Amino acid sequence: MYERIEIKPVWNANELVADGSWLYELSLREVGEFSVALAHAKSSGKSMFSLSRSDFPFGAAAQAALNAVTDGTQAEFGLKQLRGFPVAEHSDTDMRLLWWGVGLYLGVPRPQGKESQFISDVTNLSGDFRSGTGRGYHTKSTLDFHSDTCDVVGLFCLRAAKSGGTSLISSSVAAHNQMLAERPDLVEVLYSPFFFSRQGEHAPEEPPYYESSVFSVRDGRFACRHLLSHIRGAQLNFPEVPRLTPIQIEALEYLDKTLSREDLCFHTYLQPGDMQFVNNHVVLHSRTEFEDFPDPALKRHLLRLWLAMPSAQALPTSWAAGYKDSEARSVRGGFRGVRITDEIMSFERRLAKEHDMAFRIYEDLERYVHLGGGVVASQTTSAKA
Repeated sequence: MYERIEIKPVWNANELVADGSWLYELSLREVGEFSVALAHAKSSGKSMFSLSRSDFPFGAAAQAALNAVTDGTQAEFGLKQLRGFPVAEHSDTDMRLLWWGVGLYLGVPRPQGKESQFISDVTNLSGDFRSGTGRGYHTKSTLDFHSDTCDVVGLFCLRAAKSGGTSLISSSVAAHNQMLAERPDLVEVLYSPFFFSRQGEHAPEEPPYYESSVFSVRDGRFACRHLLSHIRGAQLNFPEVPRLTPIQIEALEYLDKTLSREDLCFHTYLQPGDMQFVNNHVVLHSRTEFEDFPDPALKRHLLRLWLAMPSAQALPTSWAAGYKDSEARSVRGGFRGVRITDEIMSFERRLAKEHDMAFRIYEDLERYVHLGGGVVASQTTSAKA
């Protein structure tokens, strides 16, 4: 019933070792052009949601580097890592502004949590991501392989840990093919629906959980939606959600084991100044446990962006409940949270227009129907243009 996925990005760890094109070393010219764009945006005095792409006048070389991010994430290996920006020469505030400009150039940033934050600080706050509402980016723990609720996740490393914190990357396409060869029965299970919690970070008008498959194919393009902590959260917090069956548990565990295989999982380390971008639909990411420096000023600190990308693939229509939209060239994904303002909505619409992307979020709520406390995407109501 299900077939191997042969189109890119199918890769294993040895291929990334042999082909280093996923890593892009910034030249002095590119670094200079990033710095010029930063200075221009800073001098504008505009607030975060008043800024546009034009406020960051990246030169031709810097644009080439950012275009390589689009090419790398939407084709090639499904990832790209820029290396070499001198973060130690700048304040954290300026690096946050530069990171925002990078996001505006590439796509439409998405909100990431209950506070509706559009840039998250990835640092240890001693949280427990295995709790029913936990978020892994606020812990120092080893994380499960997962995808974030967006087309591309970007991480900008300001400071590395004292030890540990290795970035783990694995092709969900390769894992799918490996499982298909070994346990096709479990692959079939992962094409079936699971319930995912929104981890308490949903907007007031949203239900706290939704239904989605882990594997899916649309128009010949494979996509993976794997968030074990959110599946676990639905089990912990919502007794009305059907309990996971033994074969569902086995399928999820087998997928994690496959993603972690030595021949499939690639290990890299984010250095200060690295910008890592991962296509969530075809590449899953994780991280090893880390130890911080005793000095709080030296703690591991990354900035995270979630992006809707103009060139991202169409997603399964049944995933619309989780992403708010499933069509190509649409603004989708994110956790809306409780602090979306008129200014933010205006910003989203303006940036969507700059990227020639549809913005339909919440304009057609009839697409989302309640069935027994859960939410699925209705197949009968089309989205507004």
